[in-house]
Amino acid sequence: MMGSITSLLRPLAYLSLPVLAFRFAATKSKIVRYYWRIGLYSYCLAACSILGVCLSVVLFVIGKRLDTDFWVARSFHFLASRALDITFEIEGEEHLTRRPALLLGNHQSMLDILYLGPIFPRSTVISAKKELRWTPFLGLFMILGGTIFLDRRNPEIAIASLKAAGETMKRRQTSLWMFPEGTRSLHEEPMMKPFKKGAFHVAVQSGLPIVPVVCENYWRLYRKNVFESGKLKIKVLPPIETTGLTTADVPALAERTREIMVKALQEISVPYKGPSAVPSKSERDAILMPPPPVPASSGIASDVMDRHARREPDGADQIDSDSRQRTSSLVRSIASSEETEEEDGHVLVRRPDEP
Repeated sequence: MMGSITSLLRPLAYLSLPVLAFRFAATKSKIVRYYWRIGLYSYCLAACSILGVCLSVVLFVIGKRLDTDFWVARSFHFLASRALDITFEIEGEEHLTRRPALLLGNHQSMLDILYLGPIFPRSTVISAKKELRWTPFLGLFMILGGTIFLDRRNPEIAIASLKAAGETMKRRQTSLWMFPEGTRSLHEEPMMKPFKKGAFHVAVQSGLPIVPVVCENYWRLYRKNVFESGKLKIKVLPPIETTGLTTADVPALAERTREIMVKALQEISVPYKGPSAVPSKSERDAILMPPPPVPASSGIASDVMDRHARREPDGADQIDSDSRQRTSSLVRSIASSEETEEEDGHVLVRRPDEP
């Protein structure tokens, strides 16, 4: 009996060695830690996608399929937040009880799925690009969970589907979660891209209130080659009423909503104090306008040429072949540095020396 157990555990022990080694290396190297945590995040996402498929089938049978995203979001938050040691502080959660409503969140990166976990309400569905319909596991549970798929390449079809979704939301008393930026906008500074108008057409045509939700800028925790632990703030803002508005009011409504969300984003975000990924103005000027070259008539060039031209008598120190070659190269480089090439009106600036 013991022999059977040992033969079963031995392969598992061998397989765990690379994982343990990877985990140990992650504590020593920021780059290794980044890929280790990306792997953990992806593993949690895959596990919850499989769980979502099973849950969506069960909830579909019992008539609760619109709660699929709620349970999957909670499950993903339960796993990923513990694996990555990322927690959330929520403000204004009472505004999420308004239903039906259009919930709008800022979109920074794939990490946004994690911040949906602790706040995603019941009877709420999400919108997604139609390409995700064919993603293994993820697409299946999104279909069964009532996700609204949008065709970004055909705005007319997308608006028609959103209009129909608004009527369905009112009839079923369900809410819709959208990211109005339409794409990711993770930057060093807490800002948001201009909003797409589709979500606001839905709100105006159906008369549903807009509930803005803002997660603080997490550049300090997650960006290229950086993935750390920490606490993030989420702020749910008071609903914005749309009753009585028309299609003509959509641009102003979108801009007003964006201004409110950007202001909240800047208020709750912790300033990033690390090295800047964007060069400052002085650094850009130093790259585009390097210091002027030394003229050939300067003392350095004259001294080099004088020493090169001077001949010492026999018996004195003689300049060997390598020295003459180095001196000639230096003279040519100094002489050529006073020229700036111009071609077709474009100034060709030399590359700055690498550090």
